[in-house]
Amino acid sequence: MHRRLVFEEPVSRAALWSRRLAWFSLAVLLLSVLVFRAGEPSLQGLAPIAGAYGFVLLALILSVLAFIRIWQSGHRGVGMAAQAFALALLLLAPAGYVGFKLVTLPALNDISTDIDDPPAFSRSRVALDARKSRVPPDVSPELRRAQRQAYPKTLPIVLEVPAEMAFDIARRAALNRGWQVLESARPGGRSGAGRIEAVARTRLLRFSDDITIRVRPRADGSRIDIRSASRLGTHDLGANAARIAAFAEEVELLVETR
Repeated sequence: MHRRLVFEEPVSRAALWSRRLAWFSLAVLLLSVLVFRAGEPSLQGLAPIAGAYGFVLLALILSVLAFIRIWQSGHRGVGMAAQAFALALLLLAPAGYVGFKLVTLPALNDISTDIDDPPAFSRSRVALDARKSRVPPDVSPELRRAQRQAYPKTLPIVLEVPAEMAFDIARRAALNRGWQVLESARPGGRSGAGRIEAVARTRLLRFSDDITIRVRPRADGSRIDIRSASRLGTHDLGANAARIAAFAEEVELLVETR
């Protein structure tokens, strides 16, 4: 009785290494994010994350090369290459989203519902300590007009309730959004306006953004203006406008349920 020898095609080395590199990229990316979250947020701290994406790109390129080699030589490893390709694309999705925002949105990092008279940030000791002595700078009229074109729905919140009640609603909305309220002053005094200072932190990378809310009385109720400014970078990727929109929705919900 003769045995029949079966020769299997070898496994593509490119496919094998593309899968290894893809999983290594995932581990490096997760570790980089955890290290960034544990420290003080800075643009320099993003370097390891950017480096991790270099590995992701290399894994993607290697998986494509593996597909080509397998097609040409008939080697095994399609599943490995496909796994690496899918994982690399999944990891690149956030970077693609950031790139899309950079291209489609103007470079703004300070958004206000009042572009003519934006609420001023407090310079109290409590507020300055929370902001590391930083006061968001004034924004030029040109950038404020660019904001209006990019985010036309970012408008003042007008309520048919007294300013005292609007202040309570605004403060509750800020807390419901998970913001850290630093200090607040009820409407009254010489200006008649109320003020709330807060800090919001992004979910993934824990960037700190500064918020000031102004509540003014009107003849027919009250008006709430909010300004949100990023501490790092010149482009907020639309985060501040989205934060203001979420705050406005929270205020509307509280008004409807009171």
